[in-house]
Amino acid sequence: MIRDCKSHGFFDGHNCPACNEEGKFIMSDRERDILGRRMAGILRHFPEKFDLDMDLNGWVDIREMVEALRDRDRRMHWLRPHHIRAVSETCTKGRYDVRGDMVRATYAHTVEIELDLPTDDIPELLYFPCSAEESIVLIEHGIKPGDRKHVHLSKTITAAANAGYIHNNRPRIVEIDCIQMEANGDTIYHAGTTVYLTEEVEARYCSLVDEDHPELAECLDRWITEEEAAAEEE
Repeated sequence: MIRDCKSHGFFDGHNCPACNEEGKFIMSDRERDILGRRMAGILRHFPEKFDLDMDLNGWVDIREMVEALRDRDRRMHWLRPHHIRAVSETCTKGRYDVRGDMVRATYAHTVEIELDLPTDDIPELLYFPCSAEESIVLIEHGIKPGDRKHVHLSKTITAAANAGYIHNNRPRIVEIDCIQMEANGDTIYHAGTTVYLTEEVEARYCSLVDEDHPELAECLDRWITEEEAAAEEE
C-alpha cells in the first residue's frame, strides 16, 4: 500500500522508512496497480482514447487525467491528483515524472514525442537482454527499437537480466560500449532509475556478456531457486 508521511512524503508499506511513523493511508496495492496500468496506457500509448492532450515532450495535465479516468470508470471515483503523485514518487523504477501540475512517462513510449531527458553522466557500459537466438542477430546487425520509439538499455547486468527474465527464462545479455557511441555522435538519454534510451545501437558497439559472469550467474541461481520453490507448491 501507499501511505503519506507528513515529514517525508509518500512511501510504500506500513511505516515510513525514514522515521517509522505510520503515516496517512493513500491507496491499497490493488488501487495502485489499477491506476498504474491506466497511467502507463495513457502516458505511453493512447492519450487520445481518453480525450487528453499530450504536449511535444509527453506531458499531460494531472487534473485533466484524473477527471478523464473518473468519467471513464466510476469505480475510480476516489481518484484525486495526489494519487497520481503518490504512484509516481513511490515507483522505484522511475517510470513517471511529475512537475507542477503535469505528469509524463519517462520511457516505453509508442506515441511520437521529443525527448528532453538528461544526456549527461551516462555510464561507460549499458546492457540489453535478449534470447540466445536473438543474441546472434543483435551482435551481427545491432539493436533496433522494434515497436517502441527507442531502444531500452539497463544500467547493470542484473537489471537487464531481471528485465529479460520476464520473456526468456535464461536470457543472454548484450553489453553496449557507450563511450564509443557518444564519441561517434550517438545520443543516450537517462530515463528511469536504471533505464537509458537511444534510437538504435549499431553492431560495432555490441558484445555478449559471458554466461558465467558473476552477476548473471547469481541471477541464474536465484531464478532456479524460485522455480524449484514454485514447483514444490504446485
